[in-house]
Amino acid sequence: MGQRLMCVVAHPDDECFGFGGALALAADRGVETFVVCLTDGQAATHRGSANSGAELGEMRRREFAASCQVLGVSRHELLNYHDGQLVNVPVIEATELLVRRMREFQPNVVITFGGDGGMNVHPDHMMASFWTTTAFHWSGRGARFPESGAEFQPDRLFHLTTQVFIPDRQPPMPSPWTAVLDIESVRERKSEAFRRHVSQAALMELTKPFFAQYGGEEFYTLVAMKEPGPAAQLSDLFEGLS
Repeated sequence: MGQRLMCVVAHPDDECFGFGGALALAADRGVETFVVCLTDGQAATHRGSANSGAELGEMRRREFAASCQVLGVSRHELLNYHDGQLVNVPVIEATELLVRRMREFQPNVVITFGGDGGMNVHPDHMMASFWTTTAFHWSGRGARFPESGAEFQPDRLFHLTTQVFIPDRQPPMPSPWTAVLDIESVRERKSEAFRRHVSQAALMELTKPFFAQYGGEEFYTLVAMKEPGPAAQLSDLFEGLS
């Protein structure tokens, strides 16, 4: 079995805005990728031509699929939790859903948001981080959710982090990075994936200056490993894995 990367996000467009470089780089080297998105983004500020939450949700589901195609994602799934309401979801329920998917897909590497909630400190991002981190540890413990498949322990868990902040906002408290990905070779593909989120065109305009200045790198923190070892600076999420 070849290398596999699983990415857990909260909203459609998170997959490209935050993780597009890592996903595209993985696809280019033949890594099988799986993106799980927890909501369909019905509570978004930018709503395109949608006249209702349900209509926006359907639109964003299509946009998410189109973005994943551009990034070369092997498999994607959008769950049915409510945008902006993840803090109200029972932890045990959401974690089991992710454990089930980790055991079935068997990723070497798992990536998700950091506990700070990303540059916009979104509570949904925080919940995605918490659930995914818990699932990473419980996936390898057979006593947890034995009905959700045979235990499987991924090798590494990375949280997305940052070295820059959104102007005029209270900054988050991101974790120190241990991996810096040079994404220049896939930078345009990441942007093209974002453009597939037509309903979020206004957001794209707002963030153009940011990506123009800082869009050549993605920053991650290695927060857990199957095999213990010292912290090290990486330029590849799979570095050292067979």
